[in-house]
Amino acid sequence: MSGKNISFYLLAAFVAGSLLLVYIQYNSSKNIHALGEGNQKYLEEYKINSNLRELEKDLVRVESNVSDYVSTGNLVFIHDIKLKTVKINNDLSTLQQVSDDSSCIELIDKLDTVVHAKLTFSNRILQHLKNNGKESAEALINTLEGKTLMDTVYSYVDKIKSARHDIIQKLNKTNIQNGARAETFNYILIALTLIAAAVLFWFIFNITQRLIASERKEKEATKLKESFLANMSHEIRTPLNAILGFTNLLQQQELAVQSKEYVTTIDRSGKNLLTILNDILDISKIEAGMLKIEAAPFSIRSIVRTTLDLFAAQIAEKNIVLKSEINSDVPDVLIGDSSRLTQIITNLIGNALKFTKQGSITLNIQALSKEKNNLQTAITITDTGIGIEKEKLTDIFNRFQQADNDITRMYGGTGLGLSIVKELIELQQGTIEVSSTPGMGTTFRLMIPYTIAANQDSLKTTTASKENQLIPFTKAINILAAEDNEVNQSLLKHLFNRWNVQYDIVSNGKLAIEMLQQKNYQLILMDIQMPVMDGYTATKEIRASLKNSIPIIAMTAHALSGEKEKCLLSGMNEYISKPIEATVLYNFIQSYAGKDDATETVLEKTNNGKSSYQYIRLDYMKELSNGNTQFEKEVTEEFIQSVPESIQSIETAWEKKDTNEISHLAHNLKSTIAIMGLTDQLSGYLDFLEYQQYSEEEFAKQFDRLKSICLSAVSEAVQFNNTLQ
Repeated sequence: MSGKNISFYLLAAFVAGSLLLVYIQYNSSKNIHALGEGNQKYLEEYKINSNLRELEKDLVRVESNVSDYVSTGNLVFIHDIKLKTVKINNDLSTLQQVSDDSSCIELIDKLDTVVHAKLTFSNRILQHLKNNGKESAEALINTLEGKTLMDTVYSYVDKIKSARHDIIQKLNKTNIQNGARAETFNYILIALTLIAAAVLFWFIFNITQRLIASERKEKEATKLKESFLANMSHEIRTPLNAILGFTNLLQQQELAVQSKEYVTTIDRSGKNLLTILNDILDISKIEAGMLKIEAAPFSIRSIVRTTLDLFAAQIAEKNIVLKSEINSDVPDVLIGDSSRLTQIITNLIGNALKFTKQGSITLNIQALSKEKNNLQTAITITDTGIGIEKEKLTDIFNRFQQADNDITRMYGGTGLGLSIVKELIELQQGTIEVSSTPGMGTTFRLMIPYTIAANQDSLKTTTASKENQLIPFTKAINILAAEDNEVNQSLLKHLFNRWNVQYDIVSNGKLAIEMLQQKNYQLILMDIQMPVMDGYTATKEIRASLKNSIPIIAMTAHALSGEKEKCLLSGMNEYISKPIEATVLYNFIQSYAGKDDATETVLEKTNNGKSSYQYIRLDYMKELSNGNTQFEKEVTEEFIQSVPESIQSIETAWEKKDTNEISHLAHNLKSTIAIMGLTDQLSGYLDFLEYQQYSEEEFAKQFDRLKSICLSAVSEAVQFNNTLQ
């Protein structure tokens, strides 16, 4: 066969093959297009079903919110009712767009009528509450009208779903046929291109596997690092908290001069170790992108005054001058991250103090520029210390880097402080520069942009003044408390000791039953959710098996409608919600265990003091402590230790996909965060983790915000703890 013929046959084969490929591709595309249209219709059916489910769920939520609003008067429920009503109307509008089945259209119209009747009924309840009061509204709730309307909604929804079921079956059959034809043509196409595809696949597969292996190693290394840092933090903080705590107790005692020096050295060394640990964790958070910059009003003069007060003892010991100068053109109330500003100033002054043996340290703040409500804040910190060589200045902001190796030996430190300062400033879109002359001192100049607050009334911290006090009981009262949360246990111990009440505290319902069989009590405080045996089960055992009618008061962080009724039906006498209010608990004890006591119930009244902290609120703790700083220190340190552990435990449970454990941990965390006044800020996130079913994306969004607030609150709690003596 001549070359000319071979060329002809090759050309013919190429043309024939190309035509065949075009034919196969055309038919395959045609069937795929039909399949796509079928899938689109199927998706529309899915959306219809989803809208029906959401409609039912939102109606139930509106009904629950109406009941909760009638019970509590909390305007948050009214806001949620409005949002859900808008969503219900949107879902109905979507359903009204269905036009492919006359029977469905008729059912949807009827459903629309019943749903609006149900919403009208809810509005009637709210109107009754407004015009006639709570009892009238509750009477209307207890009628069968609402239930009848809801049952009718369920009936129409079921009928619509049934009618759409036949349409879905037809779509499935058509999709299967189109898919089968498309699959056949695809098999032919694959057969024609198998060799080329196999080679290409092998090449891509090898490259992909290498990339995946590299990414997996990187993730494993990052996870290992995070796990190590978390474990290190826990393992170091636990004994360190004990060391600092007992050192503080020793410092309050009369000691010999040499012993006092030893204790002071231990205290200073422990605090230095804690600073190093915090620096390492801050670097880790910055690397992981977890360190967030918040924005809230703060008084810059108050921040400076409070921060400088922290160094008073060291300044006096070294006999140097520490002064601040804030220009009058700097507004007092700015909007930004006050905790990060405190951290920056603390690090820079602490650094200056370390290297200054005599002379002075000066903090100067002035307005670099103002434009509308934006302020370029210039902060300068100058010392008369040992200074830094010019060639070393570029290295001092590097991690684990100090100006000279001799510096580390003589003054200590990790070389992380200035690195953290620089990164914190840059996270706030600021800048930092340094100049220095060896033997004469160093100057740090930084600029941080802030927003000028519209209201320039200085933020002042007020403490709650006690107009009346809860008087200790004179009658012998013995109480049994079943509570598994350590922070709540400390709280109860403090209150009982203050009120002259004898008590035993156990961590679960089973132990409560055992104690009740051994001793006589006038009252039981029973937590609802506990390990081994919960409060409901324990109460039923006490009532049914022990035949004991001792008063039992439920303690729970649940805020769901009907929770009180559930407690009472299980055999409990009363219900107290967390966070526990001292006056409410006192009055319960007075009512059930102190009826013959000469002491009358007295309510504490407090002023609504504003907190200088962005996250934590100390009013509740101050009310409970009654001026007892030792109690405040104990519960604050327990909060500082337990909150990061709880956050870590939730992360671990999520990795294991253990939603039951997450629910339990979220419930317990409600009690822990209450002592620092975080309930209003975090209850929504904790309720979500405790009660809701969620996707990975939803969990990440809610948990990240919860974690950010919790860790910021812990940071503020550490600041507050440092002010306690």
